[in-house]
Amino acid sequence: MTTLASPPEVAEAPLVQRLVQQFGAEWIDLDSLEAFRRGAGDRVLFFSGDPVRFPEALDVAVVLPELQAAFPHRFRVGVVRREAEDAVAAKFGANRWPCLVFLRDGQYVTLVPGMMDWGDYVQRVAQALDMPASRAPSIGIAVVSAGANDSTSCH
Repeated sequence: MTTLASPPEVAEAPLVQRLVQQFGAEWIDLDSLEAFRRGAGDRVLFFSGDPVRFPEALDVAVVLPELQAAFPHRFRVGVVRREAEDAVAAKFGANRWPCLVFLRDGQYVTLVPGMMDWGDYVQRVAQALDMPASRAPSIGIAVVSAGANDSTSCH
């Protein structure tokens, strides 16, 4: 009888680990996601991806504590474990790494993909913290009228 081995855990980059070890972020996987997102207030999920493929993720890992300091006590950070990133990202429509997904009181607010200049980052985070909750882009089915691109359509 052959047993299937579980997939090996993906090592997190040291700068990403530092977010949990030194700055109070929480590790997030499929088992811990709901508890984290249902927490009160603003929450940010950090998707780093593979730092070899997405080196700017390490820049975001360094800047994220600075953003928390710029907005004291405004949001908690959850670092999505790499082996869970695809499954968690699908729930929120995140499709670019690195990415910050903003949640409030269990609901999706917005996402901020990539790395940017400090002033732009501060502005985008301020906007995200002021936005109302909305529907995540991954929820729902796009509705397209039959024949909408058909040149014989009467509309």
